[in-house]
Amino acid sequence: MAYVTKATTKGGRDGRAVLAEGGFGLAMAIPKEIGGSGEGTNPEQLFALGYSSCFGSAIMAIARKHGVDGSKALVTAEVTLDKDAVSFALGVTLSVHLPGVDAETAEKVLHDAHEICPYSRATRGNIPVKLQLV
Repeated sequence: MAYVTKATTKGGRDGRAVLAEGGFGLAMAIPKEIGGSGEGTNPEQLFALGYSSCFGSAIMAIARKHGVDGSKALVTAEVTLDKDAVSFALGVTLSVHLPGVDAETAEKVLHDAHEICPYSRATRGNIPVKLQLV
């Protein structure tokens, strides 16, 4: 195992979340859009932060294999929470800007990064993930 981390939350979406190793804790809040106060962080925001940073690392690794510089890539993860027949469901749009990289190569980098990113691998077949170059 390369790395393990733990987080504990008391109070769910309206509680407090802390990392076991310390140094980081958040007040959690239900978004206003679904009836909460919105005065804190929600799981979808944390997912967007994690996915965008992880995908950015995948972009940098794959860009090198394609002979281009991915270090200036901008990755935006837009996470949606939609109501479905059972409860709520997540969706993600990953928008990637690769300055200085031609469109054909950028498309290859984008799709290859989606194959290796741990978040992409975890979500594959579970939630819709849309990829787009911007």
